[in-house]
Amino acid sequence: MGIDSGRVSEVTNHSVPTDDPLATPIQYVSGVGPARAALLARLEIHTVYDLLWHLPRDVLDLSQVKTPKQLVEDVIQSVRGVICDKDARMTSTGKHMTSALFDCDGQYVRATWFNQPWMFQKLQMGQLILLAGKPKKKLGKWEFSHPTMQWLSDEDRDLGFGVIPRYPLTEGIRQAEMQKLTELVVAAYASQVPEHHYAKALERWKIVDIATALKQVHTPETVAEYFAGRRRLLWDDLFEFQLGLALRRRAWTTTSKAPSIEIPAKVDARIRRLFSFPLTAGQDQAIRDLTADLATGRAMHRLIQADVGAGKTVIAIYAMLAAVAAGWQAALMAPTEILASQHWETIESILGQSRVRRSLLTGRIGAAAQREVHQGLERGDLQMVIGTQAIIQEKVKFSNLGLVVIDEQHKFGVAQRSRFSEQAGFAPHMLIMTATPIPRSLCLTQFGDLDLTVVSDLPPGRQKVVTSRIYGQGSKKRCWDFIRQKLKEGRQLYIVSPRIEGGNDDDQQGAEQIYRELPRTELAGFSVGLAHGQMDPTERARTMAQFREGDLQALVATTVIEVGVDVPNATLMVILEAERFGLSQLHQLRGRVARGKHQGYCFLISEADSPEATTRLHSLEETSDGFKIAEVDFELRGPGDALGTRQSGSLPLKLADLTRDHALLLETREAAQRLVELEAIDRPEFLPLKVRVLDRFGQMMDLPRGG
Repeated sequence: MGIDSGRVSEVTNHSVPTDDPLATPIQYVSGVGPARAALLARLEIHTVYDLLWHLPRDVLDLSQVKTPKQLVEDVIQSVRGVICDKDARMTSTGKHMTSALFDCDGQYVRATWFNQPWMFQKLQMGQLILLAGKPKKKLGKWEFSHPTMQWLSDEDRDLGFGVIPRYPLTEGIRQAEMQKLTELVVAAYASQVPEHHYAKALERWKIVDIATALKQVHTPETVAEYFAGRRRLLWDDLFEFQLGLALRRRAWTTTSKAPSIEIPAKVDARIRRLFSFPLTAGQDQAIRDLTADLATGRAMHRLIQADVGAGKTVIAIYAMLAAVAAGWQAALMAPTEILASQHWETIESILGQSRVRRSLLTGRIGAAAQREVHQGLERGDLQMVIGTQAIIQEKVKFSNLGLVVIDEQHKFGVAQRSRFSEQAGFAPHMLIMTATPIPRSLCLTQFGDLDLTVVSDLPPGRQKVVTSRIYGQGSKKRCWDFIRQKLKEGRQLYIVSPRIEGGNDDDQQGAEQIYRELPRTELAGFSVGLAHGQMDPTERARTMAQFREGDLQALVATTVIEVGVDVPNATLMVILEAERFGLSQLHQLRGRVARGKHQGYCFLISEADSPEATTRLHSLEETSDGFKIAEVDFELRGPGDALGTRQSGSLPLKLADLTRDHALLLETREAAQRLVELEAIDRPEFLPLKVRVLDRFGQMMDLPRGG
């Protein structure tokens, strides 16, 4: 694609030649200069290329803006107006109605919302708003029912008509200035952006070329044109990521040789006899899936996604024992010492006097004990090890590692997972487990390279936890009265705080303060312990053991009890400032009180009255389905890191939103998998695309350069 040097010279200073026009520093674009370039740098705009990818956050469709006199019934139209009056009341039919009157340059329209009481606070007098909907005339006045709205800034008052892009800004740069600068750069440089899809691929996937996409997004003539350009840019973002996942999956399945582990009926029966209960249908299906994987001779990479209490540990034990029976070593890695110890105790209780040679390996055991475990693994004397990241230290070497179980994979990274292959000298089978239900969109990205088994059914007799939001002093008093009665009956209680120390607000107490206060107030006469992440590990373990043995009636804790704590007699949980936790985390926490024969109760104490907090906590009261809860949580809070390398942050996606763009995610996933499975990705015409994906995601995904 040739460079239009004449056009480029119109918008850049001649004193700064560059071989790549897209790399032109933004300060040398006509009308920018050093001062404005410094402001643009706050938006991570340093070059012409950066500005081209500084995309509008949305567009205002002012092409259909009417004055009230121009409105017609039952046709979607827009008006621009300032809120000059508002009202909230109950109708004669018992519905809550919020209404607002809008001044549209001296003409007036009204908008109404039913059963949305929070709208009254959201609508502020003097706000300039763009309303869109199908108006109706009532008593001679125009009224919009439940219109869509866009809040306008003061500078939006002077916008003309048409489709107007609106950009993220920084102080010192106005919307009109950003629009003018972007129009100038798009006209001069959009055609210089290299296209990495060939023509037939664009046609097959129904996407426009990259130059057209940039022009349509930044300077659209219609809303449809804007969305067509935006679709291409979102396609690239999601498609390239899915292609990276598909390439990683291919690398594992085609180059990763693993032991072929057959599970004869005799071994299957022997393992099942160790469990004192029948397996659920979900557990049986998971075992069938992993049994098929283990026999292929290719490295298994399977994710077992189980709801809280669905018994994923049983599946892990089955898989490890199958590997040991076939003559291979097995390892289970958990993210915390508490969870690793819990797994160890569970395995010990099930294996009993079994001849399987096993050991626990964490940072807390002594140096001499660690050396003994290291030697046992290297010689092959130990067949099974359960532990933390201590398992993947350089000094740990396995004799014949055949299977690895990783619990709560989202707390580990790809590099940690691949460390096992380095230790084994080949690829051991990987069984990855999580008791955190994952929304489908996130599952297709964070774990998109894995085979998936979902276990949602609970073991027989497992009861749902009665969950109640506690709001107001009267409700709190009744809650504590109930708890004290249950404690007298012999039950035990968790009190969960979102912090260790109190906040700036006197009402925001941390676990330390609550631990000191409760024995003098609500839990006077009851024994109370404390557990949090900053305590000495030995002291914390002692406290947890006292609670497990029933020597403590109540335990004040932070989220250290989120996973790996199993005390069947603890049937009560109070979660303080519940609005500060994610829904999935709240669901995980309450799973601690549904583990025995007695009914479990979870009380969510929260004084927050925002619509979001109300919606979130109400969803926990309504359902115990972790997968439904995860979807709600995902929509409200957004995703964490897709590849599990961080516990917070965003996906390595530039533009896409997994909730909003779920349909496109499915489309790009199918296209990427097809391209790799049919080996079309290896054809010359796809080389620019393949290089782009490897450059963007290769290191992050631990991809070999050969794909």
